[in-house]
Amino acid sequence: MLAQNSCCYVPLLFKYYKKVPQEYYQCLKLLSTQATKQSLSTEGPLSEYTQRVSSGELSEDSHQEEVIQHLQQVYHEVTSFVRPAPQSQSGRSLFSFFKKPQPQKIIAPKGLYLYGSVGGGKTMLMDLFYETVPIKEKLRVHFNSFMLNIHARIHELKIKSGKGASSFRDEGSKPFDPIPPVAADITQESWLICFDEFQVTDIGDAMILKRLFTQLFDNGCVVIATSNRKPDDLYKNGLQRSNFLPFIPILKAHCNIVQLDSGVDYRLKGSGNKYSKYFLNSELTPDNNAVDNLFKFLVSKETDTVRPRVINILGRNVKFAKSCGRVLDSTFEELCDRPLGASDYLVISKTFHTVFIRNLPQLSITKHRSQLRRFITLIDTLYDNRVRVVIVADCEPKMLFKSDEKTEIEDVERALMDDLKITKDSEDAKAAIFTGEEEMFAVDRSLSRIMEMQTDEYWEKWGKQIN
Repeated sequence: MLAQNSCCYVPLLFKYYKKVPQEYYQCLKLLSTQATKQSLSTEGPLSEYTQRVSSGELSEDSHQEEVIQHLQQVYHEVTSFVRPAPQSQSGRSLFSFFKKPQPQKIIAPKGLYLYGSVGGGKTMLMDLFYETVPIKEKLRVHFNSFMLNIHARIHELKIKSGKGASSFRDEGSKPFDPIPPVAADITQESWLICFDEFQVTDIGDAMILKRLFTQLFDNGCVVIATSNRKPDDLYKNGLQRSNFLPFIPILKAHCNIVQLDSGVDYRLKGSGNKYSKYFLNSELTPDNNAVDNLFKFLVSKETDTVRPRVINILGRNVKFAKSCGRVLDSTFEELCDRPLGASDYLVISKTFHTVFIRNLPQLSITKHRSQLRRFITLIDTLYDNRVRVVIVADCEPKMLFKSDEKTEIEDVERALMDDLKITKDSEDAKAAIFTGEEEMFAVDRSLSRIMEMQTDEYWEKWGKQIN
């Protein structure tokens, strides 16, 4: 399910996400001859990591070295793993999936769940593994984007069935479960999946993870994941968390759990106090406005004119006052005051290579609860899609997130409590969605990413991909 403020658009998700499998997944045969496996025995992420340390591209880090050894072990196991030939799908109708499945479980190598504090190099190490492993049915994806695609597939399957999931029944008496056919399709397309930012904040995701991943693992899927939380803390204090808890031992049974905490945030290391793409409103004047000058410079390379822009997102028209080509000059109000969610920010990140965020206030859990939640999602999405960001704020970066105690329940939260029949004295009233705990946990990651995204190094690295 989508974030709460955009869940009403779930029926329209497939219009956009039906293209995602073609974009993310590759259905090619695995190169798995014994000679190839033997020739790869001295290759993999460890060799690449060692070379980058030797060249000075990476710093020596004993904590990272320990993790890369674990990834090298997974590398050897998956490259020597011979998967059973998939059953032929030719001639099968859609409704053949509705019959009670009798698949044979595939015992695949264990994956790896890597967790630790922000900026320690978790994603970098996973990407080294992904880049070097010679598996063609592989996928590297942000966990939030993956779950959006899962919900879109489920919705599409329900539409094709011609009936709602609650009313459609298989040959027995149980309601139709779309999870097995969705998991089967995913595994056929990509049986090695690398998840960045494995986190669970949405109750809709939490409720299906056990069934979904049980099917994926039974189908022989191997999972590599990075996260800021250890498995036992996933969906911590989440709404109806008792229904989520059975997922944790399943994850542990199929992934080795490794912690990476070097005590260094490499996104900030060496940056000093240089915030080259982060500006303070108080320092800008009509005669000396570095932000306007930067916008003019960037749009000089575009073939479009400066104009308002209307983007159709999942059947809705979302208007922005100022853009030019693939450069969006927006405000915090446009991006975070409106009811936008992860799916909206994903479309924005695919439409623009550079996003200006003006008039960013100091964000507190008390005054900007909904906006803070959206802003964190926005930054995560832009970062994962390598979008360049310019920020114009009211305060220094380290003062951007104000930690204060939340004392009041917002109207939207009160409505959710009423729908779920949650009283203010019940245990569920202390869930993270109402207390703001999840947002405050995420601010360190968000700030670390903001600091990296506005440096010259980040801009130069991802600017090379812009033509």
